[in-house]
Amino acid sequence: MTFSKLKSEILALVSHERLSIDERLLNICELLEANIEHYNWVGFYFKNGDKNELKLGPYVGEPTDHTIIPFGKGICGQVAVSNENFVVPDVAAQDNYIACSITVKAEIVVPIFVNGENIGQIDIDSNTSNPFTEADERFLEFVCEEVAKLLS
Repeated sequence: MTFSKLKSEILALVSHERLSIDERLLNICELLEANIEHYNWVGFYFKNGDKNELKLGPYVGEPTDHTIIPFGKGICGQVAVSNENFVVPDVAAQDNYIACSITVKAEIVVPIFVNGENIGQIDIDSNTSNPFTEADERFLEFVCEEVAKLLS
């Protein structure tokens, strides 16, 4: 499924008001993981209250021990501090990488902003080396903008 087709699916999922927010976020994860071949783990992390840490939200893929990530630690923790997208073509080349699975080769993390504040992020792991393009980045920014509307 193309990114443009997936955008309409995302809009439909976000607007499905009979489902809880977590159910809608999980449906987004499932949609992305099922339709984009190089998305092997898809999940959301959110700021954990007033703490300088992220807490795992809905996700699909292999279970992870990383349910809490301190700001600055790993790719997700770095995005919580930098407020910028982070594309990692080769996780083995990253000093500050938290390994979730030995099969993961690449990662992309895009922040979610509500009223100018970074409140969370979408995190995607791939078992393929260097799979993420600028098109992935723009598409995930769209997803995060729609999720932000849901959370605001």
